[in-house]
Amino acid sequence: MRRTLLVLAVLVSQMLLGWAPAHAADGAVDKERVALIGVSGLHWSDLSRADTPNLWELAGAGAIGSMSVRTVGNITCPYDGWLTVSAGIRSASGYRCGPPPTPEQQGRGAVIPDYDYLSEVAEQRYAGLLGDTLAKAGECAIAVGPGAALGLADSKGAVGTYYPSPVQVKAEELERCRLIAMDVDDLIRPYLADDGKLPRVAEKLSAQDRRAALRLADAKAGALLAVLPQDTTVLLAGMSDHGSVPHLRVAALRQQGAQGHELGAASTRRDDISILPDLTTTVLTKLGVVVPDSVVGQVMRVNGPGATFERMAEADQTAQAMRSVKGYYFIALAVLQVLFYLVAFLLLRRRKGLSWVRLAAVTLAAIPITSILVNLLPWTTHLELFGGMLAWLIVITVAAFAGPWRRSPLGPLAVVAGVTALTLAGDLLTGTTLQLNSFMGFSAEQGARYYGLGNIPFALLATGTLLTSTVIAHRLSRPWGAAVVAVLGTFAMVLGGSGMGSDFGGVIAFVPGIAVTALLILGKRISLWKLGAFCVAGGVIVMGFAIANYLRPAAEQSHLGRFVGQVISGEAIDVIVRKLVAMLSTLLSPTLMPVVIAAVAFLVYAIIRPDRATAGVLPAAFEYSPCLKAGLIGTLISGVVGTLVNDSGAAVLSMALALAIPLVLSAGIAALPGAAATEERPLAKV
Repeated sequence: MRRTLLVLAVLVSQMLLGWAPAHAADGAVDKERVALIGVSGLHWSDLSRADTPNLWELAGAGAIGSMSVRTVGNITCPYDGWLTVSAGIRSASGYRCGPPPTPEQQGRGAVIPDYDYLSEVAEQRYAGLLGDTLAKAGECAIAVGPGAALGLADSKGAVGTYYPSPVQVKAEELERCRLIAMDVDDLIRPYLADDGKLPRVAEKLSAQDRRAALRLADAKAGALLAVLPQDTTVLLAGMSDHGSVPHLRVAALRQQGAQGHELGAASTRRDDISILPDLTTTVLTKLGVVVPDSVVGQVMRVNGPGATFERMAEADQTAQAMRSVKGYYFIALAVLQVLFYLVAFLLLRRRKGLSWVRLAAVTLAAIPITSILVNLLPWTTHLELFGGMLAWLIVITVAAFAGPWRRSPLGPLAVVAGVTALTLAGDLLTGTTLQLNSFMGFSAEQGARYYGLGNIPFALLATGTLLTSTVIAHRLSRPWGAAVVAVLGTFAMVLGGSGMGSDFGGVIAFVPGIAVTALLILGKRISLWKLGAFCVAGGVIVMGFAIANYLRPAAEQSHLGRFVGQVISGEAIDVIVRKLVAMLSTLLSPTLMPVVIAAVAFLVYAIIRPDRATAGVLPAAFEYSPCLKAGLIGTLISGVVGTLVNDSGAAVLSMALALAIPLVLSAGIAALPGAAATEERPLAKV
């Protein structure tokens, strides 16, 4: 018994503080000699024995992974990529940028022209952090090329040793300085427009022209590799995008014992994905220099074996396949939602085709979770993606109407809501592998999130949990029903708000939804004062999660813990303002707001004019199961609060409504007088 309690205690503590395991070895690294080779725009599909023999051999001798190069904007130019390495935090020059400026040679070193602009105009307070840290530690560094000079420059824009070309680097300097960084810009230069900016097209060069640029880039990288001391640890990174579409780029680490292994970082919690600030941390750590607290990157680490160039290239292909049709997917979902409410309104008023409306409602509600479940299947093409989603949609719909629960008005609702909640809970418990590269989740090349619970999945988890718990409460007395809602809701909330989910706004929104649902089941009245108190309680709880996460080692912190650090440093206001602007922008989304408007209008009219709007379907549902009414109200509250406190804004409420309203309608149709429903009436009344 004691052993069982001990195991449970450990599991609970991990849920509360974060699931990421400690990697003590990350900080215990012997001092090394390091070379950072940045090739802006480099794909894994670019590497070949024929065109890039030097890069092919370098990457083949080390651990390999994908580099998410996103900084601040959707597209990362070489300037912002190298500036991010300099600052150790995502940085941008503040305008549509291109290549780094050409340094002005001063003796053996150089100075970046107009460097004051970064701090005085662009407000990049951490620009030059890497250079300052190296100088403070007494480490010299060699920069080759404009980007490397920007990356290694101190806060005044000066770099101690600078060469335009690797052939100018002297062997004795490589022995004296343990760090050399080189900007290989031969691949990106042909893409730049006449004004020096990145093009506004996805691919400017022909395949032949790109291969020619790759050969030049490979030759330059080979010139440096030929003179590096044998014991040098080499980092290879694709530093930026090359057009109007973000991609995953090359990341490789050549060191002893790394060949054929995956390369990732704790910053992404992915075994094969890292971010640009990880380069800063990795360089400093391998040099034996203390990493400043403001650096958000983590040490790039060698993980399991089995990594291949083909797998890395396929990761970007998968992301692009999903990304290229993501907008069309949400447009189609919005159109289906609006059409459903229009057709349902007409048919319900005439009391015709009710069974078809019920089938359509359940099928429509099952669509969102299929975009998550499809990642249980292998896919890389659009045909495989949508074919897998269709297969899951058929499975869920058949399951909803095939079992003995089909006779209950709440049966199909319970299946769809339960599958939705269980899928997302299981994904959180197993490392959120299903949300990556999904329409409802996140994509690594977009750089917004790499793990945890996204805002739209939060809406689905909260809605699925509340509806599933109210179905269970339907069979129980008031106190037991409210207890089920509280227990299941709290469990899902902890999953989302702990280190596993790392969802800040979701906890704030979920707490009032759980509390309101439970109190309504108990027959209690809800005042605005109580609702406000529940929202405050959600804020207090999530800050508790954040503080607990902040107290963990830096390598194990999520953005929850980093937010506490931003509060302490005074940067939190900028973060809040940025998220507020993002939230407000979603209110004008042509794919999100139609779902919200159509669902809310249908719901409001159905409540005000139940006989005319839905032939009494909603009143029938609420009379049959008052608990269901409580769950719907709780869902609406979570959706509205979630819209206000998340940067995804209207996406949260639209997805909550897209799941909840069709399912409630399906239950109401089955509960109409004369419908086949043999289940006992509920004990609890709201």
